[in-house]
Amino acid sequence: TASPSTKSTTTAAPGETSTSTASTTVPPISTTTSSIPGTTTTVTGSPPTPTPTTSSTSMPTPTYTTTLPSPGTSAFCALICSLALGVMEDSLCGVCGQKQCILLPPALLLHSYYVHSSALSTIPVPVTTSGTTPTETFTTTSGTTSSSFTSSTATTTSTTLATLSPGSTSTSGPTATSSAVTTTGSESWWLCNCTKAICIEDNIVQVIPIICNPPPKPTCANGLSPVPVIDEDGCCWHWECDCYCTGWGDPHYMTFDGLYYSYQGNCTYVLVEEINKKVDNFGVYIDNYHCDVRDVVSCPRTLIVRHETQEVRMTIVKPNTLQVEVTVNNQKVALPYKKFGVSIYESGINRVVEIPELKMNVTYNGLSFSIRMPYSLFGNNTQGQCGTCNNNTADDCMLPNGNIAENCETMADHWQVVDPSKPQCSPGLNPTSSPGTTQPEPCKESSICELLLGSVFKPCHEFVRPEKYYTACVFDSCVLPNLDLECASLQIYAATCADQGVCIDWRRHTSGVCSHECPSGKEYRACGPIKEPTCKSSHQNETSTKQVEGCFCPNGTMLYDSGVDVCVKTCGCVGVDMIPREFGEEFTVDCQDCICLEGEHGIICGPHECPEQHKVSCDGEGFYEVTEVNPEDSCCPLVTCKCNTSFCTAKVPKCSLGFEVHSYIPSGHCCPVYQCVPKGVCVHQSAEFLPNSSVFVDKCQNCFCTNEVNISTQLNIISCEPVPCNTYCAPGYELKPVKGECCGRCVQTKCIIHAANNAELILSPGEFKNDPNNNCTIYSCVDIHNQLISSTSEITCPAFNEDSCKPGTITFLPNGCCRTCAPLDSQTQCSVRQREDFIVYNGCRSVDRVVMTECEGTCGTFALYSAEANSMDHSCSCCRETRTIEKHVVLKCPGGHSISHKYMYVESCSCQDTECKNSQSSESQNRTKRAIGFTSK
Repeated sequence: TASPSTKSTTTAAPGETSTSTASTTVPPISTTTSSIPGTTTTVTGSPPTPTPTTSSTSMPTPTYTTTLPSPGTSAFCALICSLALGVMEDSLCGVCGQKQCILLPPALLLHSYYVHSSALSTIPVPVTTSGTTPTETFTTTSGTTSSSFTSSTATTTSTTLATLSPGSTSTSGPTATSSAVTTTGSESWWLCNCTKAICIEDNIVQVIPIICNPPPKPTCANGLSPVPVIDEDGCCWHWECDCYCTGWGDPHYMTFDGLYYSYQGNCTYVLVEEINKKVDNFGVYIDNYHCDVRDVVSCPRTLIVRHETQEVRMTIVKPNTLQVEVTVNNQKVALPYKKFGVSIYESGINRVVEIPELKMNVTYNGLSFSIRMPYSLFGNNTQGQCGTCNNNTADDCMLPNGNIAENCETMADHWQVVDPSKPQCSPGLNPTSSPGTTQPEPCKESSICELLLGSVFKPCHEFVRPEKYYTACVFDSCVLPNLDLECASLQIYAATCADQGVCIDWRRHTSGVCSHECPSGKEYRACGPIKEPTCKSSHQNETSTKQVEGCFCPNGTMLYDSGVDVCVKTCGCVGVDMIPREFGEEFTVDCQDCICLEGEHGIICGPHECPEQHKVSCDGEGFYEVTEVNPEDSCCPLVTCKCNTSFCTAKVPKCSLGFEVHSYIPSGHCCPVYQCVPKGVCVHQSAEFLPNSSVFVDKCQNCFCTNEVNISTQLNIISCEPVPCNTYCAPGYELKPVKGECCGRCVQTKCIIHAANNAELILSPGEFKNDPNNNCTIYSCVDIHNQLISSTSEITCPAFNEDSCKPGTITFLPNGCCRTCAPLDSQTQCSVRQREDFIVYNGCRSVDRVVMTECEGTCGTFALYSAEANSMDHSCSCCRETRTIEKHVVLKCPGGHSISHKYMYVESCSCQDTECKNSQSSESQNRTKRAIGFTSK
């Protein structure tokens, strides 16, 4: 997973010179060089003004010559750092940090701080000419062409660097004396800015710049982009594939090398530990729990990070939410937290545990987690459910004993750890089975999952493939369709995309299913900074270009501090009341007078000063002194006088009937004054009556209390009237006087009989009367010993056959009950005939007899021979109805209920022609015809 860059060093043979030279002055300039992709370094120095010439290399190579002062004319010293990362920025006499340095002659070291990079490699080499001005010659190449450094021992073109022993002097030119560190053999050391010095022999030092060729970019097995890492020498760099493990949902895992699997265990497991222990007490663990009612699938509940003496736990407050609580060694902590090499802070929706010493971080938000570790420190040395970080998925399912399991679901069971809070879990129990997504009916995945493959996430597809996250999303939507757990797949994919530099605003496309609510004063952003700028950190340069989603301060405001979650428009002060204050603002809090000052201390407070109060005197009966809160200034209590009537000595008087005690408090007093005043009521026989209410004096009077007042007694007057008597009596009753009563009483003097159909009959004693609706019923009334008795009699009629009667001759006898008729001894013409009878239908019967009509009588019918037709001529007619109406009647049924029944009532009849049938069917031509019709409803 590491791709090193190529280092090149080239040394010119003694005696060789540069291809061309030119003399220039040395003005101070600023040079910028690129070392690693994505980083920029700026240093200040005094390089020569270049004069480009053509060299003999395959591509144009500029060559420069710089003329220096004569040796010894500069009265300064120079220190060169022996470590590669030192850069001299202050002056030629500056010291490169707390690092080892060697002292070399000033003529040699005048330009030793020049910058060398892969794009422009320059290193000055003094060429000493006896009695002349020293010159230095250097050659640069661009791209990946190595630099050539010219070194020569010739007198006229000397490029050697000689170290001088203490007290020695130069033999030519002006004298320059300095002490130096003498090295022998082939010792070497680093000069500033990746330049190496080698001691050859005879005090000859060879200076070689390190040239870095850009390394090829490798392909990471996890599909993520590699990161550039500086080599140990600090000069060149190489590519590495970071160890990046994620987990989300119920839950799904992506190992360090990008192997995807799902695991449903509900115990505590090792996510990552070292195979060869290099860090004391280091590991990341996960505590899963069953997150569905069927106890089939599990979700992450707690992420545990151990490092040396600290154990960090990030636990969800409420299932399937982004609310996370952080504890360190079982103590709840506030964020940000930094102690003993562990830093914990909020980054968008995530809680991040960072260990700078290990260059690693762990993020968790309640729905998903991620672990990022550098390959340089953990490559080929991780084990657990996150697999082995070596850019090879073949061994990601490694067991604790080093064997490789058939699949990671089996492997995950073996990384269970003992958790006292889960006694049902024990390493070595039966493996956890994975729930199948096979449904009785085909599962219709959530439409939210389609977003992963659509245009919303398309900008990220070329950086992170979405297929595995889509598979996990479909799984969650099918197994747990009511938990909206598929949002976790979209969230972790978006977070991985953001880690690769692609920010996706996806939540607004989920129709509110995956929305994220922010607290008051904050707003949601899909692409916010990893560490939100604050008033305390805004001056620092944030070099990270990665983004995260979360709740951030609105535009125009800024977070006051990482530990003070308050958005402010101007960076002033924020106190314990969490209210932003501007510089110079004075305010009172907790009864302290404070002022917001710009500076280290910020808010300065002192005791609150209260204005002087006038002394209050609480003289007078019932008054006492009390201290109460001042509504205008709660910090300065008020001393006032309060009244307590329990301290009063006056007793409440007892008033006579009709009077009540009235009290009032005179102005400026506490105790009340009592007196008896009339209530405005009437008094009668030790009872009080309100105005307009009835007062019982005697039963023959109606009395009531008036609003008039008796001046002498101050009581209301009672007014009375005789009781009005009711002289009306109901039928059958008569008003008769009663002894001891104010009015007479209605006494019954006649029989009251309730006939059928709610008819009421009133009969005097000895009186008889037929039922109004039935002449066959007779009622009577008798008086026996002043007791009225009514009786009912029924008339029994002889048998009557209507068929033997001549139509239209049926009449009633004088009693109105029984019928009689003329016997059927002659034919009658066609006419309407009435009869009374009960109608019976489906077992239900009319309450009374019903009048029904029918057509009955004879019509002319004949048959005679027609000579003209030479056949019999027939003429037939029937007695039929010519006009009818529909009538209704109520029928009583055996069950007690009633039904409405309709029947046809014939109003007129006549003889009507009809078709004559054969002789067999016309036997009854002269027989009487009848027509009766009714229907039911």
